[in-house]
Amino acid sequence: MVSPRYLAGGGDRIADVIGPLIHLFGWTHEHEADSGHVSIDSPDGSLSVDFVPLHPQGRWCKVVHHEPYWEAVFSRQAPLEAVAALTQALPQFLGDTRHAEQIPVTREPLDQLAALNGWSTDGTSFVSPDRYCRIEHSADTDDAWSVGHAYFESDPLATFTRRTPEHLVGTFFTHLASPIAVERAFADVPPSTRFEHSGLITPVRGAAINPHVDHALAQLARSRRR
Repeated sequence: MVSPRYLAGGGDRIADVIGPLIHLFGWTHEHEADSGHVSIDSPDGSLSVDFVPLHPQGRWCKVVHHEPYWEAVFSRQAPLEAVAALTQALPQFLGDTRHAEQIPVTREPLDQLAALNGWSTDGTSFVSPDRYCRIEHSADTDDAWSVGHAYFESDPLATFTRRTPEHLVGTFFTHLASPIAVERAFADVPPSTRFEHSGLITPVRGAAINPHVDHALAQLARSRRR
C-alpha cells in the first residue's frame, strides 16, 4: 500500500483505464499485438483513447476530443486509478448514463476539492500538503492544466489543453489527491518514493489486520510524528 497516490507511480491497472469503455460501453477498439498499442473510439467518433506502452517519452495514454478539440495526456508516473476515473467518465460526458451509479463523476470546483484534501491554492495553482505535487492552471497556454511532480520536473504527470471540461480535470484530481492508499508491486514504486522516504509504504502480506486499516493507522502515526 502506498500513499500519497501521486508518489505511487502508475501501477499496472491499465485494464481499469480501457476495459470499461470496451466491455461496458461497446466502444470500438484496435490492438497491435507487437507494440501493445490500443486505440479506442466512441460510437459517434467524437472521442478517442490511445494507450501506447512504448511511447518514447513515456506519455502512454492520450484522450482526444475532436470538436471542439481538446486533449488530455498522461505519463507513466500518473496513477492509473486517476486516469481510469477520467476515462470511465467519458461515456457520461457524451450522454451515455449507463452505469452512472457505479461510475461517479466529480462536479465540485477544484478549489473545493483542494480544500477537502488539504491542498493549498492561490486560485491558479494547487499544491499538495507535502509540496511534491502541483497543478498549474493557465488559460492563455495550450496546456491549460499541467500536473507537475517534484521528481519528474521535465515530464508532467498529466496535461489538459484548453476546452477540456473542468469536471473531467476535477475527476482526475479527485483520484490523484485522495488520501486513500493504492496497491503497488514494490518493484513498481518509483525509486524516488522508495529511497527518499517521501511517501508511506506498508506491506500487504503479513499485515496483522486489513491492509487498508493498517496503512491508515500508519498514516495517522506519521502525521502525529510530524
